[in-house]
Amino acid sequence: MESRTAFQSKTVMTDLVLPSETNPLNNLFGGELLARMDRAASIAARRHSRRIVVTAAVNHVAFNRSIPLGSVVTIEAKVSRAFSTSMEVYLDVWIEDRESGECIKANEAIYTFVAVDETGRPVKIPELVAESALEIKRFDAALRRKQLSLVVAGKMKPNDATELKALFL
Repeated sequence: MESRTAFQSKTVMTDLVLPSETNPLNNLFGGELLARMDRAASIAARRHSRRIVVTAAVNHVAFNRSIPLGSVVTIEAKVSRAFSTSMEVYLDVWIEDRESGECIKANEAIYTFVAVDETGRPVKIPELVAESALEIKRFDAALRRKQLSLVVAGKMKPNDATELKALFL
């Protein structure tokens, strides 16, 4: 199976915030943003694996900045690391300033997807090759996040979490 780069999974979705998608403060509902991010992340995961993918976890979401009514929102998603059958997808959410056109980072998230066959059974996926400095940073961090998740779930012994232990040596 030939490895793929993070860039090959890159997915960019741009949309407008409409009145029906906002709360009483005229900001985008968090759930609406989560749905948009899930769609972008699933496309990125599918591009990497070339398989059916299912959301396994929403590992992290940071709602750092509200997104006002009428905003142009761009979601960028890329696979940050591929494991045996699962992959981590890192998302950056940008809003475009109405007057200057400058893009401001509003939010970010990390999702995990699993590639499956037509019966829903997990299938092997290609390795990911990180190229840019940011991709390499996210690639390395993904293994620490996975180990932490496995330790918390009781699926890995803390002593076996080598990447986590290395942080404290």
